[in-house]
Amino acid sequence: MRKGEGLDYNGKPQVTKWYNGMMEAFSPIAPQWTREAVRSFTFTCPRCNASPREAKRAWLNRYAPVTTEDNRRKWQEFYMCECEQVWWAWSNERPPSPFSSRHKNTDESD
Repeated sequence: MRKGEGLDYNGKPQVTKWYNGMMEAFSPIAPQWTREAVRSFTFTCPRCNASPREAKRAWLNRYAPVTTEDNRRKWQEFYMCECEQVWWAWSNERPPSPFSSRHKNTDESD
């Protein structure tokens, strides 16, 4: 396999795009495919409702963050879905991860 190639969780071939040795998701330059993006208010594909984990491509616009009212940063996350829909959402709209320690129940008794 070449650099950036592998298998995804379903055993399908997966190719990671690279920009000067780094993954496309962290490239400082917006990829051409992001220009057709539509806004998603549910943090899923607006066409087929797939999650970002199922996206074929991703790009995070971390080079132009926006500051919220409470002085936190948010940025645009762009995704190209398997259905070919390109969409974006704000990073602060991402649902909480079930693996995040700050969202776990703290009422455990010994």
